[in-house]
Amino acid sequence: MSDTEFLPINGTDFVEFYVGNAKQAAHFYQTAFGFQPLAYAGLETGLKDRTSYVLKQGKIVFVLTTALIPESPIAEHQKIHGDGIKTIALWVDDARKSWKETTSRGARSYMEPQTIIDEYGEVVLSGIHTYGETVHVFVERKNYFGPFMPGFKKWEPSYRPAETGLKYVDHIVGNVGWGEMNKWVNFYGKVLGFEQLISFDDKDISTEYTALMSKVMANDNMRIKFPINEPAEGKKKSQIEEYLDFYRGSGAQHVAMATDNIIETISQLRSRGIEFLHVPDAYYDTVIDRVKEIDEDLETLKKLRILIDRDEDGYLLQLFTKPVEDRPTVFFEIIQRKGAKSFGKGNFKALFEAIELEQSNRGTL
Repeated sequence: MSDTEFLPINGTDFVEFYVGNAKQAAHFYQTAFGFQPLAYAGLETGLKDRTSYVLKQGKIVFVLTTALIPESPIAEHQKIHGDGIKTIALWVDDARKSWKETTSRGARSYMEPQTIIDEYGEVVLSGIHTYGETVHVFVERKNYFGPFMPGFKKWEPSYRPAETGLKYVDHIVGNVGWGEMNKWVNFYGKVLGFEQLISFDDKDISTEYTALMSKVMANDNMRIKFPINEPAEGKKKSQIEEYLDFYRGSGAQHVAMATDNIIETISQLRSRGIEFLHVPDAYYDTVIDRVKEIDEDLETLKKLRILIDRDEDGYLLQLFTKPVEDRPTVFFEIIQRKGAKSFGKGNFKALFEAIELEQSNRGTL
């Protein structure tokens, strides 16, 4: 076994958001993004301190959790950070071994291995801390056949808006504080055995005003990709600094969700009220010179404001939502890969200028 294979990961199991009102957040993710109801836990299932709604689309599972009592750590998290991502859960074959391997390499334990059981079987959970208050929970579910996990009941409302073509989590980006990027890059390398895929510095990612640095860490099978961003010195405040200010520290900035037909997905999302960053007309004047031949009609992409980038393996199409809560923190990326393995480096300048326009409107640039 090579040194990097001590932590085999099958994929993202779920992403858990701590939110102010899980019932209303669940309605939003159903209505706006087309997520389907899966499971529920709360007062009716014997919980006294929290409620969770579980939603699924393709392989993407979101858990929306809210506190029922003010003394709860969930309430404290939501008070400090606003609605945000608490848990990035990783699907593994052996949660006990995953915990042992990562804690022995220096990870701080969040949850010692525990087995939870119901009539559908058992799930083994364990967990470690990562940047900010974000945690990774290892989920072993090979002996479980229920809707989500023990403690949850099937959630079957009559309200089920259609899906929007979202398939799986492509990557999840973490924003960390000044000078902390390499610390967390080393953490993912040493503790989880990830490799560095790609690196951007402030020469790659800057505009007249703002800059950032980013390194992308990935596991062996490339199913888990975690770009880590930190701010860099610019004339004004970068969106990473804005995030850190409003989130009150490091945290997960965005979840990128893959689709096989970005034109259809973005059309659906726009029609359901999702707001995206504005890409100026001028972007489309020169983009084909840069990315060369693509299958899609440029006018259609321009109408939907979809960004295009190419690397040596192919090209990708992507677009970023505006923040989906009141604080300018968490947002989503919609991405379709047509061979490309990169992260849209050629779009950064256009993207950042679009974000700066939003920041200027908010008075936070």
